[in-house]
Parts: sequence; C-alpha cells; structure tokens
Amino acid sequence: MNILLSIAFVGAWSSGFIGAKLGSGSASTVTLLMWRFLPLALVLGVVALTAARSSWRGLGARDLLRQAGVGVLSQSGYLLTVYYAIELGVSSGTTALIDGTQPLVAGALAGPLLGLAVSRTQWLGLGLGVAGVAVVTTADAGAATGVAWWAYLVPFLGMLSMVAATFLDRRSRTDIRPMVSMTVHALTSAVVFTALAAATGGLTPPADGSFWTAVVWLVTLSTFGGYGLYWLILRRSGVTKVNTLMFLMAPVTAVWGALMFGEPFGTQTVAGLALGLLAVAVVHRGDRGARGDRSGRRCTAAVGPLTPRRSAWHRARSSSRRSERPVPATPTAGPGEG
Repeated sequence: MNILLSIAFVGAWSSGFIGAKLGSGSASTVTLLMWRFLPLALVLGVVALTAARSSWRGLGARDLLRQAGVGVLSQSGYLLTVYYAIELGVSSGTTALIDGTQPLVAGALAGPLLGLAVSRTQWLGLGLGVAGVAVVTTADAGAATGVAWWAYLVPFLGMLSMVAATFLDRRSRTDIRPMVSMTVHALTSAVVFTALAAATGGLTPPADGSFWTAVVWLVTLSTFGGYGLYWLILRRSGVTKVNTLMFLMAPVTAVWGALMFGEPFGTQTVAGLALGLLAVAVVHRGDRGARGDRSGRRCTAAVGPLTPRRSAWHRARSSSRRSERPVPATPTAGPGEG
C-alpha cells in the first residue's frame, strides 16, 4: 500500500507543472491562477468557518499577517513565475528541476543567515545540483525555438521566492495548524491574482474547454490530490520518506512533459537529472555525517521538501525542540502546486 501511495503522490504532485502547461495555451498566467485559487479559497474558507474553527484559536493578527506574507512569497510569487516561465516556452521538466534546487539553496543559506552548521559535503551537493540545472537548461534552450534567453531566469525568481518564504516562516514562534496556513495562503493568492487579472483585463475566463480542464486538473489532482497524499504519507512514513519522494518530481515531470507535449528529453537532459538526484544523495549523506560528529550536535541544515510551510506541516507533527528541526520546510506550492 505504501508503494502505491508513493507512486500516486509523485504523480499528483508532479501534475502541477503539467496542468500549468495545459492551461498556458488558452489563457494568461494571471487568469489561470485567479480561477484556480478562487474555488480553492472558497472551499477552504467554508471549511475554516465550520469544521476547522478550533484551528484558529489563540492566533493573533500578527500571526495571520506573517502567514499572509508567507503565502505571497510561497504561492503568489512562486506560482506566478513558474506559470509565466512555462507560458514563455520553458519546458515543464526544466522548470521542475530549477524549482527542485530550493531546499538545497535554503540549506546552504541556513549557515550565513541563521548561523546553522552546513558541511562541505552539503556545499558539494549544492554545486552538483546547480550543475544539473545548468545541463538541463542548456539542453532545453538548445532544443527550443522562439524562447528568449531571459525566460530561463524566471523560474529562478520563483525558487528564490520560495527560499525567502522558508526563512520568513522559520522566524515564527507560533505553531500554525495546516488548515490555517493553507486557508490564509489560498485566500491571499486569490486576492493577489484577482487584482492582477483585473489590472490586466484578464478577469473573464476563455470559453476554451482546455482552460477549464486545466483548472479542474490543478484544483483536484494537483492541490487536493497532492496535498492529501502528502499529509497521509507524512503521517504513515515520516518526513524522511516524503523528502525522498519530493526529489523524484523533476525526472517524472520531464518524462511526462516529453510524452505529453513533446518536450526535449535527450541524453543531456538525462545527465542533468542524474546530477540533480546525485546532489540530493550527497546532501543527505552530508547531513547524516553532521549528525554523527564528535560534538553530538545535530546539523539543522538538512534538505527538506520543495516548499516552505514548516509551520503547517513539520510543527504539526512533531513536539521536538525548535532548534532540532530542519530549516527547509515543507510543501505549499512546490511541484504539486506548479
């Protein structure tokens, strides 16, 4: 059963990038994202006011404002850049791989920004990850036609937005339940994308059936399917298992995009994806080595899943001390939200 759940989770989470590709040909990025978040915010808002009312007890305006800020970075800013990059012609696999460097970058920045231990092995892993991105991006750019060079920089902006959300969330000292953070992030994104759509004349959805197919795909398969399976596997198998599955998203998305949209998937792409997976293995090895050092202190710059919301997921499932948790937090809008 765990194997089947893992396969379903990887597919559902990776589907976010494919859904973005499906909708990119029928409407602008802000229109697609507005109609994705409006029904999601409505459903979560109703649940928050009824079945999940107790989750909001003890929270102040400052806590909610911080979560709104995390939502702007981890959902609005991140998804806007991911969808826009795909709209510009960047392949879904390349976008997924660039997104996949988020936990590596967050782990590397944990040292200078938070004063946490980052080993040389982990820095080596980060370098391998960056090399893998460079190889795949070069292959994608060489095979694509009519895609501006700067389009490949757009996903990096989204990845950095996710890193910023990770550290903003890390500074919170309040335990936020998953339902609260998900609802606040969805409502914030619905407001942001509705405002952007209104400013750009994109409020009216197209009549094209592929647009609504993409919206239903993203809301059901990517959001509810991806998040639901994430939480289920997290409870059944723990965060390490989920972390490992997260790094399968880029190769799965690359193969899926090649089969469904004819995106480039040659020897160079395979080599780049292999470098990315090797980077993950190296960083995890560095983390295990740091945990067993002579001082007995646990290295907290471990690789985590692809998206922030540590308050929503990690803190909800662990009563361990704050100083012992990994820095990169867990999903809000990673591949499953792509």
